[in-house]
Amino acid sequence: MHELEQFSGPDDSNATGPWWKSLNRYHWFVLVVAALGWLFDCLDQQLFILARPAAMIDLVSPEQASDAKALNDLRKFYGDVATSIFIAGWACGGLIFGMLGDRIGRAKTMMLTILIYSAFTGLSSFAMGPWDFAFYRFLTGLGVGGEFAVGVALVAEVMPSRARPYTLGLLQALSAIGNVSAALINLGLGLAAEEGLSWSPWRIMFLIGAAPALLALVIRRNLKEPEQWQKASHEGTVNKQLGSYGELLSTPHLRKHALLGLLLGCSGVIGLWSVGFYTPDLIRKVQEPAVQKEVLAELAAEQPGIDTAPIQALLADPTAQVSLSEEQETLKKLVDDRIKGRLTRWQSYTSLMINFGAFLGMFGFGALSQKIGRKPTFVIALLSAYFTTILVFWTLSELWQIFVYVPLMGFCQLSLFAGYAIYFPELFPTRLRSTGTSFCYNVGRFIAAAGPLVKVFLDKMYEGPNANRYTGMTMCTVFLLGLVVLPFLPETKGKPLPE
Repeated sequence: MHELEQFSGPDDSNATGPWWKSLNRYHWFVLVVAALGWLFDCLDQQLFILARPAAMIDLVSPEQASDAKALNDLRKFYGDVATSIFIAGWACGGLIFGMLGDRIGRAKTMMLTILIYSAFTGLSSFAMGPWDFAFYRFLTGLGVGGEFAVGVALVAEVMPSRARPYTLGLLQALSAIGNVSAALINLGLGLAAEEGLSWSPWRIMFLIGAAPALLALVIRRNLKEPEQWQKASHEGTVNKQLGSYGELLSTPHLRKHALLGLLLGCSGVIGLWSVGFYTPDLIRKVQEPAVQKEVLAELAAEQPGIDTAPIQALLADPTAQVSLSEEQETLKKLVDDRIKGRLTRWQSYTSLMINFGAFLGMFGFGALSQKIGRKPTFVIALLSAYFTTILVFWTLSELWQIFVYVPLMGFCQLSLFAGYAIYFPELFPTRLRSTGTSFCYNVGRFIAAAGPLVKVFLDKMYEGPNANRYTGMTMCTVFLLGLVVLPFLPETKGKPLPE
């Protein structure tokens, strides 16, 4: 690749014509690199969400529980614990690398975060039990959490002001491609699993997730630090340190922006990770009895006269003491493979639809916020996320609903994250932009890390076949938190980035 000329666009907010005409070749290069970094980051997140149920089946054996219900509860518990630990790692990584993004530069920090989350995603495929799996997820989370803040700070500082909200919205929208890629990988491996695989599909998925490390080579060779950061790193640093949480929290107006931005971020982060991303698990759970019945009927049709009663007994209670003949053992494995593969297919369709809606919602937030303002767009997105999540968790059971209701929920829930990418960098000066953005976006993950554990409590409180539904509807009230803090935050539409 030829050496690309660095260019930080002027304040062109009064220019006319399409926003993309103000971008030069280097602008597009920065957008592509930042988008790929965040896309692969989201690929990792979604691989984890989709692999979590199957991983817990492999890593938590029937010998660890007394009966089928206890085994199911134990697997759900470890899955929720792994999610909490992953989110906690994300929060820690966000704080550490957000600060480093201001101190050592956006490009260097982005390269480090990509290498970290790629390496430990690959190591997750070699987990032998739920605790080492959770440990690998924590380390992966360090890299995942750090990437967002430096990526959006980089794009915000390089782009011309008029193009900034559109490019940041597009950056976040393109993350849906990473999620869709994960769903397609999951779908393909699910279909392969129905035919039998020698290695667990979820392990293969995490190995694939190690591939983004190659992007770090491109970053190292061609990506430069933004002119705004270079200027801030050489001027005024005697009294104002780059990436200082002390300055962020001791300066009154910056502290106000940071704390209120944190609560605004919590609204979407908790809503997505403690509610929205459990939708594929919900469809897997509600469809499992029907899929088991369907697979057993197919088996009976393929092999008339076969006694499926022992297999049915084991499907009802995996801990039951049932003797199987050699032939029945073979059939049981065939049945298990088909059931897992088919449930994975349903799960993949659900993930695809969430992210189809997410792509449109995230880009739509950027366009709408440029017309009516950041705060009014947040109000619309938060209310829409609340009502569509209730709709999905109350009704989701049929195939057609996956293609109608789920994209609506994805559109509304994920549009908030485009808002965070656009709005948070506009609240902080250059020397604290990555630090402040990361504080708002990632500290809330310490609170969000408790979300899956609250979910465990609510599942027990709502004991019964609809526990997941009631839990999801209860927890989605967190979307309303953002409405409480918005009146106390500034409107930044049409204003330049703080210096």
